[in-house]
Amino acid sequence: MQATIPDLMRHAADTYGAREFLRFPDPSPVSLTFAEADERSDRLAGALADKGVRPGDRVAIMMDNVPGWPLSWLAILKAGAITVPVNVRYRAADLEHVLRDSGAVATITTAGYAPHIPGTVHLLDQLTGGAPRTNPSKADDVANFQYTSGTTGFPKACMLTHAYWLRSAAVVADQVCLRDDDVLMIAQAFSYMDPQWVTLLALMGGIPLVVLPRFSASGFWASAREQGATLTYVLGTMPLLLHKQPPHPLDRAHRMRAVLCSGIQPDLHRAYEERWGTPWRELYGSTESGTDLLSPLDDTGTVGTGAMGVPPPGKEVELDPGTGEILVRGEPMMRGYWNHPEATAHAFRDGWYHTGDLGVRDSQGRIRHAGRIKDMVRRGGENISCAEVEHVLAEHPAVVSAALVPIPDELFGELPKAFLQLRPGHPATAETAASVIEHARGRLARFKIPAYVEFVAEFPLTPSARVEKRHLLHPGRDQRAVPAIHVEPGRDRRTAPAVQAHPERDLPTTQADKEQR
Repeated sequence: MQATIPDLMRHAADTYGAREFLRFPDPSPVSLTFAEADERSDRLAGALADKGVRPGDRVAIMMDNVPGWPLSWLAILKAGAITVPVNVRYRAADLEHVLRDSGAVATITTAGYAPHIPGTVHLLDQLTGGAPRTNPSKADDVANFQYTSGTTGFPKACMLTHAYWLRSAAVVADQVCLRDDDVLMIAQAFSYMDPQWVTLLALMGGIPLVVLPRFSASGFWASAREQGATLTYVLGTMPLLLHKQPPHPLDRAHRMRAVLCSGIQPDLHRAYEERWGTPWRELYGSTESGTDLLSPLDDTGTVGTGAMGVPPPGKEVELDPGTGEILVRGEPMMRGYWNHPEATAHAFRDGWYHTGDLGVRDSQGRIRHAGRIKDMVRRGGENISCAEVEHVLAEHPAVVSAALVPIPDELFGELPKAFLQLRPGHPATAETAASVIEHARGRLARFKIPAYVEFVAEFPLTPSARVEKRHLLHPGRDQRAVPAIHVEPGRDRRTAPAVQAHPERDLPTTQADKEQR
């Protein structure tokens, strides 16, 4: 296996040259061969060096799913620098935090996003004319500052090395037994983990990667048929949204030989396989630790059980005997959290990475997911740091303090609900709630906006003066069914101190368009 990502790109260009590598079918079709991608990323690396980017510098990427994203990633790594992926839906608060915390020297973007980005900005279409120039990297050099909600507090950057990425991709390549005629397809935003390791799968196998602009439940399988896709990865609410689509006479008319998925709903697992006639197999892992558990394609015994598979070679997975927390050690593993040595030490207590997830073993010794102990909300495919949202909500002049908690949701798994304590003189009305939500909309990505708001006179506190969130959600009470004051023009139902904050308008990227519902 090659030592670094640029090494892998060069090897693929030398080995597979004129074969198709990247295919962007919409909105304007683009196709690049392995050789073309290598040459373009070489020149882009040279242009970055001409702009003053040096080895070890952090360079952010904020773009949609366009060819410039993977080319910029490869170019930054060829320049010996470190990539900071940025979600295009970030707004003032989260964008400023990521760029400031990472120390990014510049952001590569397109014209539509440039006005929103503080600091030095390089427009992709202006990074031209650079002479090919690369700086050698080593396997244990950091390739990405990949931001994640971690266990508590604001998003933290996981320092992911070249070896981490290559090992993560190789594990999945072994799981699916890559073939020469495979075609990969991905619909997630490139700023997330999945399109990046899938890109490396394509480089390893010399096979095409089809990148869709976004996830569409109504168009996903049509795209798979049209593009001849054989392998894909979906997560969060994607499987359920696909399942909710009306049956189609061409549901089985495709080349897909495996669907990899995180969080398969056990009672629907078999229905997925029967409807589309292909295996659906579980992957379990995290940004910090890569893939920790996986189900081989021939392991039909896990279908419908909720079991998440077995550790790949080089990984150990155990359950904490006291708490049931899932513990992991081995490779790949992040180097640590950038600028957070205490959080790193806490995450790697006693030589194990503490995932913050709870697990149980079934009678066969297999691990099933049993919830989380992290202070975060998992909304569809998105992780939301409660502390980050609470900080922004508390900046509103009407708010004394805020607490964000996850509430169950059939479609998204969880939705964020905000409990707000108001300052004297600010009434607990729909107008106040709408003002707080509007404040948050200007500071946070849409998926982080609370779906529901409830006002409280005061918060229950722990002996250390922290909000005791478990006492906010009273047992037996449906947190969504409380008669709500809807934040809608011309409607103000004051029947209860709860506010519904347009969950249908604040979906994750993977559910952002109406056609997906």
